[in-house]
Amino acid sequence: MNVPLSQPYMGDEEANAVVEVLRSDRLALGPKTAQFEQLFAEAIGARYAIAVNSGTSGLHLAVRALGIGQGDEVITTPFSFIASSNCVLFEGGRPVFVDADEETFNINPALIESAVNERTKALLPVHVFGQSADMDPIMDIAKRHGLDVIEDACESISARYKGKVVGTFGKAAVYGFYPNKQITTGEGGMIVTDDDGMYEYCLSARNQGRATDMQWLTHVRLGYNYRISEVTAALGVEQMKKLPEILRIRREKALRYMDLLREMPELKIPKGWESQDHSWFVFAVRVDARKRDLLLEELNRRGVQSKAYFSPCIHLQEFYMRDFGYREGMFPVAEKLSKETIILPFFTGISDEQLLYVRDTLKSVLAQIK
Repeated sequence: MNVPLSQPYMGDEEANAVVEVLRSDRLALGPKTAQFEQLFAEAIGARYAIAVNSGTSGLHLAVRALGIGQGDEVITTPFSFIASSNCVLFEGGRPVFVDADEETFNINPALIESAVNERTKALLPVHVFGQSADMDPIMDIAKRHGLDVIEDACESISARYKGKVVGTFGKAAVYGFYPNKQITTGEGGMIVTDDDGMYEYCLSARNQGRATDMQWLTHVRLGYNYRISEVTAALGVEQMKKLPEILRIRREKALRYMDLLREMPELKIPKGWESQDHSWFVFAVRVDARKRDLLLEELNRRGVQSKAYFSPCIHLQEFYMRDFGYREGMFPVAEKLSKETIILPFFTGISDEQLLYVRDTLKSVLAQIK
């Protein structure tokens, strides 16, 4: 059996919606984009949603909208996809890392305040793997020091923290719709905010800096082509209609996975993942770092597509080490997680037969390499 790492959850509804757009006279800046934004804002509970062509683009616009520039610092986590730090570099700022929490993978709020100084302009927590960061202490620190907060919720659509949807705590939040996400538009992202200024800036800057009235050749600021097409938006509209069903199914599959893997003491499932507030981007387990690479090699050889996440951490990427002097040992928890974590096959349509095959293959390989 071959079990893919991820797979989008799409059907005739998405195909028909795309064909409808292709047969229309609007392939960009049309009604589907507006509908997608409205559905998303309503689902998250935000006043505004601005569709962009990737989560990375959304993070860049959010950072730029806050006026972060040369010499400014933004505190974030090294255990994340690199876009959550690169977005600060795009504007000449510097990402400042604090270590992760070992149980949840998210930024450790107890370490944030010691990293704050006169150059700090914002906090950028990442909601890793579908689970919320610990937002109460993060927001308390931001309030005490007058810092803005941008939430990277690209992996955690509709996750909740103490009953509140992630992405509704800070000045802005950003979501991503890459094919391995809970919902996908192929490529795409969304910025959400309640702030009028953030909304007006991002709406303009994603579209070449056009004025608020969106006149064709009237530009009031430096902007970018970060728009999505109507085809992309059409996919988003249909995916949003399925979002409650997708989240319900993924939670059921995740709980089934956990039941199947409990009999393997070699695997560690992080504390807190049984919460129904988790939106389940991926299913991550941890294994002894000395066995991790061999385990991955054997799983993939036997048709169980699996990967290491996030390995190496951002601060140990080549150009971060070269340009900023980061080195191994600076963030030991994040580094430990990056050496132990693997992502198993996980997607909305994964079958029980596939889950059982993953379980059996894991047991066999772990016994083999013991």
